[in-house]
Amino acid sequence: MANYVPRLKKVYKDEIAPALVKEFNYTTPMQIPVIKKVVVSMGVGEALTNKKLLDAAVNDLTQITGQKAVKTRAKKSIANFKLREGNEVGAMVTLRGTIMYEFLDRLINVALPRVKDFRGIKATGFDGHGNFSLGITEQIIFPEIDFDKITKIAGMNITVVTSAKTDAEAKALLAKFNMPFRK
Repeated sequence: MANYVPRLKKVYKDEIAPALVKEFNYTTPMQIPVIKKVVVSMGVGEALTNKKLLDAAVNDLTQITGQKAVKTRAKKSIANFKLREGNEVGAMVTLRGTIMYEFLDRLINVALPRVKDFRGIKATGFDGHGNFSLGITEQIIFPEIDFDKITKIAGMNITVVTSAKTDAEAKALLAKFNMPFRK
């Protein structure tokens, strides 16, 4: 187990990095964009009235990612939503290293093709600094989730943070990882 290398990491070193060097004419290996981390989060606004929904969201994220999820708190009070600063309103996980590559592999090759009427991901999720965010409407697309034990179908946000300087570099990196962008 100590010398285990995830499939996507091996593909990155052997195929993707050399292809990016050719495409963008990098002069040093440090210029080649790499995926730094993946952040998976769920907002559970109804957790204010029903704490079991927040616990279910934490359990779902933990099952999906393979890493313990943490509860997130509200940063501001919003009177219209009956929200107070410090209330627990969501869950998130930050993935790095081996777990990150394994999660990306399952997301790209298993979960996204299971989305109903899937035609690809819109490429509008880039933020201008080489990071990509996408939203998923149902957590049940992941095979780790048992459909019968779900209390409520919820969506999640997935952010892929890269070291790319521009959106074009980040899109090329993710496209080489076979991220199914809409044509």
